[in-house]
Amino acid sequence: MARKTPGSGAEGQLRLPTLGGLLRELRDSRRISREKLAFAAGVSASYITHLENGDRDRPTRPVLAALIAYLDRIEVLGDDERRHLLELAGLDHAELPEPETLRAAITRDMHRTLAMQEPNLAAYLDIRWNVLACNDAYRSAFPGLEATGNVLRWFFADRAAPRVVLEWEDEAMLAVQSLRAAIGRYAESEWAVGFLAELAEFPEFRRLWERGGASYGRERLAMYLRDPRTGVPQHIAVQTFRLDAGPYPGFVQYFLGMRVR
Repeated sequence: MARKTPGSGAEGQLRLPTLGGLLRELRDSRRISREKLAFAAGVSASYITHLENGDRDRPTRPVLAALIAYLDRIEVLGDDERRHLLELAGLDHAELPEPETLRAAITRDMHRTLAMQEPNLAAYLDIRWNVLACNDAYRSAFPGLEATGNVLRWFFADRAAPRVVLEWEDEAMLAVQSLRAAIGRYAESEWAVGFLAELAEFPEFRRLWERGGASYGRERLAMYLRDPRTGVPQHIAVQTFRLDAGPYPGFVQYFLGMRVR
């Protein structure tokens, strides 16, 4: 997971992740001066200052590559850190489809695949963690999630979440860091600003957001849930991956939770 970045802005508002903020965090953690980083990238120290303060346009790909190369020389960047820098710089951008558009793109065969996974949990989600389609096992395991419509909103708004997710803190943290990663590509969008403001109403979300970090994948397979009907704990082996096929490649992810007996 990526290092922490500052999370709170003026008057208690949560700040969106920025290229300058992450660059400053990475530079400070390596104890690199602006002058040294600027020299290595072939730019001025004032350029780095303006970049970190958000007063300058995003760098070109060659400049960003030079910045990353020097950071790597001091301490190798993690995969999530490298990807987050590229996305915050707008060098990995595509238009974000609306959830309704993606739901309409879930084909009959894709719905059939969900049903075939019973009694395992299966669902299609978009990269903003909106539920696009799910099977009965998934629906039962996360009561209220389908009605809420979004995993992040459910984690912090639905009282059922901490009751059924046994390691709620870890799972919520992963969801928050995944949101930060998704926002990296769309930090200036109306969706990013509005959704972050909505979630900021929940103190637990604010607390986890302020811890920072971006995550592009699930490192641990185990998820522990409590059966909402019986109260019996369940061990679920989880895999998530993005779909590269279909009309919107990369914007739909598949969740599969295998019940471990």
